[in-house]
Amino acid sequence: MATVAKKRASLEGASLGRGKRFRSVLRRDGALYLMAAIPVLYFIIFKYVPMLGLNIAFRDFKVGSDLLAFGEDFVGLQWFKEFFGSPFASRVITNTVVLSLLNLLITFPVPILLALAFNEIRRPHLRGFCQTVSYLPYFMSVAVVVSIMTNMFSVNSGIVNELLGRIGIGPIDFMQSNDWFRQMYIGSTLWTTMGFNSIIFASAIASVDTSLYEAAFVDGSTRFKNILYVTLPCIAPTIIMMLLLRMGQIMTVGYEKILLMYNSQNMQVADVISTYVYRNGIQQGKFGYAAAVDLFNSVINIIMLVSTNYISRKRTGTSIF
Repeated sequence: MATVAKKRASLEGASLGRGKRFRSVLRRDGALYLMAAIPVLYFIIFKYVPMLGLNIAFRDFKVGSDLLAFGEDFVGLQWFKEFFGSPFASRVITNTVVLSLLNLLITFPVPILLALAFNEIRRPHLRGFCQTVSYLPYFMSVAVVVSIMTNMFSVNSGIVNELLGRIGIGPIDFMQSNDWFRQMYIGSTLWTTMGFNSIIFASAIASVDTSLYEAAFVDGSTRFKNILYVTLPCIAPTIIMMLLLRMGQIMTVGYEKILLMYNSQNMQVADVISTYVYRNGIQQGKFGYAAAVDLFNSVINIIMLVSTNYISRKRTGTSIF
């Protein structure tokens, strides 16, 4: 009995000790926990709770039906079969893959190069000015960006076609052409995002130990060689992490800009999975069908993220999970 009493007393003492430590940590870091709670609640409310609606992809869902109930409207894989059997499936999947890969190949390395270029500017005021100018387009709305593009590249009054006409090149309908849609989309995306996306790489470069550069200069290294053999190897884990995050969105193409840019003339290359889901789900009310197509898109993203994360962990030792 005495042994049992001692064990009970020790457990109660440990519990009280944990309670005191918890209250102490809460008093000390309460503000930090409160700041962390805001994004956690955001992801729970707007990212995880909506996952309960994934069952719509397997139902003939109608507005007013119980969102979480499987009943007579259960159709199984009917919407998936309908999508893959439709003539639009190959077009939207191909357009999504091509646009995503081109976007990744062009817009991912440019912010790295831009951060390296900013790091080589020795005058702090000039560097700050250049960085601020590069960040500003990111805060412009998509509608404003497309409006600027429309005015600049208009056939009749656009400054680009006016300049081309002066050198003897006929007017080009950039905004209505299949041949120019991808260039216009990726070019505008690069312009608006490269400065803001360079922030994370500039922060990684700022954390590189300056003694490494000093040692390299002593050994006769040049500034260009310092970039190749000191800066890039030091920020390689950051580059890999950002690439993995991008791979998790490889099949995700923002539909807002495409909806503003596409028309009957360029829809052959502009129509992607997200715009296809928008047309069928929002405009035509085919909620189950649209949910099935979007679920397929999300599954591909997850597969790409998990596979590239596994390869990165095995080859470089850097991974998200």
